[in-house]
Amino acid sequence: MWKKVVLALAALAVLGGVAAVAVIGPRNVVGMLRYDQREEGSLKVGDRAPDLELVALDGKRVRLADHLGSKPAVLIFGSFT
Repeated sequence: MWKKVVLALAALAVLGGVAAVAVIGPRNVVGMLRYDQREEGSLKVGDRAPDLELVALDGKRVRLADHLGSKPAVLIFGSFT
């Protein structure tokens, strides 16, 4: 009796996993498991932004610290596709 219950639960778990992959998509499931390792940050409101370096479209390197000062700096991360 217990073997049938365990087998039934295992079958339901497998079917649930297959359904999740079918609905979300295999790339998204793998991506979520592999890359989604977010952590709570230590920055508080009013803290200075940490320095970072980005590569511009023309290949030049741009540091955030070079643009902080008297004027506000706005960073926009998004997709325009």
